[in-house]
Order: sequence, then C-alpha cells, then structure tokens
Amino acid sequence: MSDKKAVILLSGGLDSATVVAMAKADGYSCYTMSFDYGQRHRSELQAAERVARQLGVVEHKVIGLNLNGMGGSALTDASIAVPENAAGAAPAPGIPVTYVPARNTVFLSLALGWAEVLGARDIFIGVNAVDYSGYPDCRPEFVEAFERMANLATKAGVEGNGFRIQAPLQNMSKAEIVAAGIALGVDYAQTVSCYQADDDGRACGKCDSCSLRAAGFAAAGVADATRYV
Repeated sequence: MSDKKAVILLSGGLDSATVVAMAKADGYSCYTMSFDYGQRHRSELQAAERVARQLGVVEHKVIGLNLNGMGGSALTDASIAVPENAAGAAPAPGIPVTYVPARNTVFLSLALGWAEVLGARDIFIGVNAVDYSGYPDCRPEFVEAFERMANLATKAGVEGNGFRIQAPLQNMSKAEIVAAGIALGVDYAQTVSCYQADDDGRACGKCDSCSLRAAGFAAAGVADATRYV
C-alpha cells in the first residue's frame, strides 16, 4: 500500500468512478467517501460500494446527512420534479432544479476532515466544467477557493502540510472521461448516474445526467454500459 494517501468523493456515478481509477493509477492509496444525504434513491450508494470493491480502495466510508431536511432541490425534495429531455436533447441552460444547495461545499468539508485524520494531503472530486449541468460548485473557481479555505481552516494547513483539491476531470469532455476510464479498467456497468434511477439502479434515460452520459458514450465510440428502465 502506498504511503501517498488520497480521499476521493465517490458518488457511484461515471465521473467519480473514473477519478478513483485515475488516483489509483497515479499511485495513491485510495480512501473513498460517499454520502447518504436524503437523495431520491439509494442505488447510487450501492453503486459506490460496488465501484470501491472493483477498484480495490483501502476503505470506503458512507456518511449520513439530512440535506433533504432543507429541500430546495429535485434530488432531495420529492415535490420537485426532475426535468426530463427528449431523446438526444441537450440539457436546458442555466442552473437546474437538480442543483443541491451547498452540496459540494459540505461534501468537500467532510472529506477534508477525514483527510486530516488520515494524514492524506490530496482530496479528489469528479467535478467537470465542460460537460456539466450548470452547477456553480463544479467550476474551477470553486475548487480553487475551497483549496485556499482548506489550508486556512486546518491544523495541517496552518503547520505547512497543506492540502490539494484535485479535479482531474475539470477540463475533459464526457467522451474523454469515458475513454480514460475504459483505458483504466472501469466497469461502467457498475455505476449509476441517473437522477431518478429505480431501486435496481436502472436509469430513466430522460434526465440531464442520463443525456450527458449517453452522449459521452456515443462520442467516445463506446457501447453504452448503462442499464435502462
């Protein structure tokens, strides 16, 4: 096991699975973290556990939160419908109702705490600024700002053992992400990206996440590994 440790946010989706494979290929001992935050379905948590096993992480941790207590997002409030698109249609512009207020800020903060406990200096997140759904907490400016905060807010940072927030997918297209993951042996059939997957992890094929994922497989010239309803 490498002495070079990384904490990686693992949602169970295509992007985060690829990030775990990238970190492992770069020689990190990988510690993955998922969140049971009141999302619409638990199938993504089951997918995260499968991905963690397949990619051989050192430890996989699931943290319970109650973001559905605040609501404000179609992913945490059942009264807000998940937008659906016609087949092949691009997601609508602007910040969609699937944005979960402060989600990546909260998730990265908890990953930062675990990283400090583990003595890890690198935290990986699968945000993307090219093929993304309009979320403000996926932008490079957010990642850079969080890294600055992390090194001001922690004992390790103040003592000069600073943290790096790594977002290796930041400037990659979805097709490039798929191609990279395939090359690293990611089994995308184990992942769940859909905003409203059923209890068996089958995707709706109509939400923004499904549209972006399907387009990525098509552009990469790779058979779509997604299981659809």
